Amino acid sequence: MDEEEERENFLEQQQNNENKDNAAQIKAERASFEMGKELQGIRGSRTSRRRRIDLASIDKRYWYALALPALFLTIYFSTNLNTWFGSTSDLKVQFAPDQPKEAELRALYLLHKQQQGLLKLWNYYNNATFKTPNSTHVITNASSSNSSNGFSNTTSPPPIPPFNATSNVPSSPDVGSENTAALNPSFLSGAFATELLAQIKLNQVLQQTLLSPYRSGNGSDSEQSGVDSALNYYGDNNNRCKPLSLNPERKTIKWKPRKDRYLVAICLSGQMSNHLICLEKHMFFAALLGRILVLPSSKFDYQYERVLDIQHMTDCLGSNTVITFEEFSNRKKEHLHINRLICYMATPPCFMDEDHVKKFKAVGWTVLKTEVAWPADAHRKGYPSHPHAEEIVKRFSVDDEVIGIGDVFFADVEEKWVMQPGGPLAHHCKTIIRPNHYIVLTAQRFVQTFLGGNFIALHFRRYGFLQFCNSKEESCFFPIPQAASCILRKVQMSNAPVIYLSTDAAASETDLLQSFMVSNGQTIPLVKRPGHDGKIKWDALLYRHHLHSDDQVFAMLDKTICALASVFIGTSGSTFTDDILRLRRDWGTASACDEFLCQGEKPNFQADLH
Repeated sequence: MDEEEERENFLEQQQNNENKDNAAQIKAERASFEMGKELQGIRGSRTSRRRRIDLASIDKRYWYALALPALFLTIYFSTNLNTWFGSTSDLKVQFAPDQPKEAELRALYLLHKQQQGLLKLWNYYNNATFKTPNSTHVITNASSSNSSNGFSNTTSPPPIPPFNATSNVPSSPDVGSENTAALNPSFLSGAFATELLAQIKLNQVLQQTLLSPYRSGNGSDSEQSGVDSALNYYGDNNNRCKPLSLNPERKTIKWKPRKDRYLVAICLSGQMSNHLICLEKHMFFAALLGRILVLPSSKFDYQYERVLDIQHMTDCLGSNTVITFEEFSNRKKEHLHINRLICYMATPPCFMDEDHVKKFKAVGWTVLKTEVAWPADAHRKGYPSHPHAEEIVKRFSVDDEVIGIGDVFFADVEEKWVMQPGGPLAHHCKTIIRPNHYIVLTAQRFVQTFLGGNFIALHFRRYGFLQFCNSKEESCFFPIPQAASCILRKVQMSNAPVIYLSTDAAASETDLLQSFMVSNGQTIPLVKRPGHDGKIKWDALLYRHHLHSDDQVFAMLDKTICALASVFIGTSGSTFTDDILRLRRDWGTASACDEFLCQGEKPNFQADLH
């Protein structure tokens, strides 16, 4: 009984243990299942979250794509873009509905800042080279100038605002400061000015090119007119090289000659140009002394009536002021004598050597008395080295019927008075000493045939000038390549398509010079006066009036053509050039661009004098 109870208890206990083990296993399996579900839930939640994030990103892209254009249009119609880009406000651009890209706006802004710097340099250059006592022409932007023509009269360039501090554009130098020694008037000339002007114009073209797609069909170009007009003032032939406005007020003396009182003109030094200067000074002396001027005989001097318009002289000054030697001979018959020869130049007396004295006597002149106005060392003895008009009157006033004073080409008497435009004598003409009427007409016909209204005239003196120039403190004889560079600068300033060449240079020199005459890819022809051709009638007047055989006639023809040019380039130290400048001053054709060849420069190579 007891054994059987024990066995039943053992079996019951074993059964309970198995049940417990099964329960623990089931519980463990449930826990493992539930943990797997939890892990699976976590993975699922992460996957769904990623899907929600991707969907949100897609939604934002669509939102930006829809919202940004609307926002941009709202800003455009409700605000002024000029307030966003302060420095581009001067451009006054009217954009079409398609707005320029931000890069284009940035480019326009930078170009405008560059334009300000270039114009600042340009104003400084023109202050240095075109400064007048009363005003200076300064270029400004159209929007910042109160002047409708684009430039204003100020004493210095307008202040340019500093560049934006956030900009990467380097600021321009402070022109005119002590740190810009390189920017001085001697450097700012010629090629620099031409290149600077080209860069300003290029900048303007770039701005207009960027703006062209956004201009309306009826848009105006008024925003560029200010810079254009100002640049044209300096860069166009009709402006920068415009004719000089000369002071019409002259200091003059009335020529009122006394009856039967004569002054015989004696001019000996040099060639025709020197003689014309001497003749002009003789006219001044005759007016001061109240005498009739007798022109030299063609046997002793040039045939002035073939080269000059003698009738024009008497028309301007009045009758009985200037007479020819032949007319004087008819008045005096056989009595061709000079009562007193008062020599202005002491050594040699009256500047006449033995050969000239012989020729003078061969004409029929006799000199009754010779004296010297003041000794050769006059300046050491208190005599005036540059006598004034009253001193001339005091020393040369005598009552003799016929007097002479000798050659006065080198006489330095009232130079400013004598050399002023129109001369020192009171008259109603542009000039007194002018070329023969037929020479003037021939020159005009030549210009119409070969040159046109805009041309440069170049007097290129070479023969015998090398040693003459090298003996001076600063030589005026330039190598051909250097001379060509100087000439081309004038071509670029004046936009002249052709150059008239008046020269005594050899063909080897002129051919080399022509080879350098290329500007902006175009050859600038050097035109020389051709020989007579019966098929071309420009010189017919000279042949019809028998003037074609006189070299002095053709020399005066060259001068007249040069005097009609838009721009004249002369040779320093040449009286031929001086006479051309005189005609240009008197005729009103002198240009702001007229100057000597390579004026202000020295030859880049110079030979030894000995």
